[in-house]
Amino acid sequence: MIQSIKNLPDTPGVYQYFDEEGSLLYVGKAKSLKKRIKSYFRFTPDLSPAPNLGPRIYRMVSQIARIETIVTPTESDALLLENSLIKQLKPKYNILLRDDKTYPYLYIDLSSPFPRFELTRKIVKGKRVKYFGPFPQGARAVLDSIYELVPLVQKKGSLKGKKACLFHQIGRCKAPCEGKIDEKEYAMLIEKAFEYIHHPSRLKEALEKKMAFYSESLRFEEAAQIRDRIEAIEKIESFSSADLARLEDLDIFTVMFDEQGGVLVRLFMREGKIVSSSHTWLQTVMETDLAEVYRRSILEFYSSQTPFTATTILTAHPFKEQAELAEILSRRAGKKVKITTPQRGDKRRLIGLGIQNATELLRQKRQQPVSTLPEKIRDFLQIGHPPKRVEAFDNSHLGGRAPVGAMVVWDEGKWDKSSYRHYNLTARDEYHQMKQMLTQRIDSFDKSPPPDLWVIDGGETLRRLAVSLLKEKGVNLPVVGIAKEKIDSKAHRAKGSAKDILATESAEVRLLPSDARLQWFQRLRDEAHRFAIAFHKKQRLKEEKKISLLEAHGIGPAKIKRLIDYFGTFEAIRAADRHSLEKALNKRDAWSIYEYLHPSAEECSKPSNYGV
Repeated sequence: MIQSIKNLPDTPGVYQYFDEEGSLLYVGKAKSLKKRIKSYFRFTPDLSPAPNLGPRIYRMVSQIARIETIVTPTESDALLLENSLIKQLKPKYNILLRDDKTYPYLYIDLSSPFPRFELTRKIVKGKRVKYFGPFPQGARAVLDSIYELVPLVQKKGSLKGKKACLFHQIGRCKAPCEGKIDEKEYAMLIEKAFEYIHHPSRLKEALEKKMAFYSESLRFEEAAQIRDRIEAIEKIESFSSADLARLEDLDIFTVMFDEQGGVLVRLFMREGKIVSSSHTWLQTVMETDLAEVYRRSILEFYSSQTPFTATTILTAHPFKEQAELAEILSRRAGKKVKITTPQRGDKRRLIGLGIQNATELLRQKRQQPVSTLPEKIRDFLQIGHPPKRVEAFDNSHLGGRAPVGAMVVWDEGKWDKSSYRHYNLTARDEYHQMKQMLTQRIDSFDKSPPPDLWVIDGGETLRRLAVSLLKEKGVNLPVVGIAKEKIDSKAHRAKGSAKDILATESAEVRLLPSDARLQWFQRLRDEAHRFAIAFHKKQRLKEEKKISLLEAHGIGPAKIKRLIDYFGTFEAIRAADRHSLEKALNKRDAWSIYEYLHPSAEECSKPSNYGV
């Protein structure tokens, strides 16, 4: 390896460290690959980790068996490639940012004569589109409240009609469709809505009056809806007391660590006021490269599709890549973007606010009970951090018919149903069905990064399959298989006595049915099973409807079964040519089916004994 290090190019690029088993340890970027990689090692008398490394990095370097590099034209390209590879491959020693959400924005297209507010998570085309946000929480509450309080056009299709709709009759719209309000008067309503968005406290006061009115009118259900919106808006305005005299749009990023981990806090200032905040827990401890945290969190937050409403990003700590990052974001946003670390003045006070909130979050986390279920799962699996996002897989079929797969997602204590996925499969046995499904999921890692843990409905064989597929991709991801205990070669699943077997990296484990850890894995498996069964029934119903068409054409159940056994699915039967059909049936039936499925088939192709 000494020779390969000495022959490294003195150019920008990305480097990857692998251990003896081929598992990816770390992905990094460098302005000079040669200088950066050499800094990790001491070359005399033998190749060894450099003595100035911290304990964690020293341990990583001592495990390196192979180095791979990718040369890039510029350091900016290296930054982007590094971020993409870390998201996809989850290297063992890189920082894991679990929060890869895109936050919603309110927007309005002012080029319309009677515009209305909507939610978006992406850039909307238009020269006069105005954005508000991002809103880590409460976006829907703000939008619904605006339409509750300001008589704007309520629905997209309302202006298409020429008569006033129900919303006008109940006082929720001024009916521009009938010309009952002109553009100038309507613009004043828009300004009123802007005022509510910029001042959540005023929005809250107006909602409280509305809630009191509904309560006095005995309209308790509507009053309860307003109450829920007020609670959501109260969370938004928690920082509203911090403001600047200047009407600036700023995003503030603060990273803090203690002995147990780290947290990234984001504050969003619009027109001189802090309007919202969010935070992300960092799955790492001390000795962390702050530059890596900042550059990754900034690159992931401001994707190419994110509406960029700030003009300047403030970071609590300076780092070398600030200029390169600003250049990348400027290209993405189509305008000049600055990244800076203020040392004094009002902007330094904003950094102080971020540090104060990050410190408080870390303090609260330290005071939480350490024996929670996520920590127990972490200790049980002997992994570095509690799994926050988990994907569970199961497949379903009936005698090989309509095979499907399902993936369900558990994210920080609740089901993330928007991330559930169905898979239409073609393999005939469960092993290859699982292989097909997991391969499809791995191929999508570039769009949807890997979770913290995979749970597979199956035993050690399927667990090893999953691990091997992940290793081929270079992804470090713990996998657990859960299989029903077998008694006399039959799966045993007695109610209240579920003696399932957990297949982990270290061993097959039998936990007591009352063990909360086993029950957690069972809950994941059962949800995946439910989701797979529901999809299988739906697909089988579609299949049966198609098959019934064949029966109506004179092909009996026995021949249909023979076709399904041979081809697997109705789609495969439809795609088969006549000669393939003849392998499953006789020539006459084969042509009859082919002619029925392909009405345009030429008459000259019929077999000579057709109709005899």
